[in-house]
Amino acid sequence: MTKLLQWLLGVSILGVAWGIVTFDILDLRLPHVYKEVAWPMPVYLLVVFGCYSLATVGYRVATFNDCEEAAKELQAQIQEAKDDLKRKGLKM
Repeated sequence: MTKLLQWLLGVSILGVAWGIVTFDILDLRLPHVYKEVAWPMPVYLLVVFGCYSLATVGYRVATFNDCEEAAKELQAQIQEAKDDLKRKGLKM
C-alpha cells in the first residue's frame, strides 16, 4: 500500500466517523457535547497536520547531510564538460 493510499484511507475513516458523530446519521443519540467537540475537529486536524509537516521539514533540514565527495565529483564533471566544449569551439 502506498503512502498516498494510507493517507487517503486514514482521512476517509476520520471523515466518516466525523460525519456520523456530527450529523447523527446512525441515530446514536450521543450527548450534545460530543457534537460540539466534533464540529470543529477538521480544523483542529488541519492545524495538527500543518504543525507535523513543519516539524518534519525542520528536522530534515537540520539533519541534512553534506556530500563533499559528490560535490567534488560534480565539480570535476563540470570542468570536464567545459573543457570538452572549449575543444569543440564554444567560446565562453
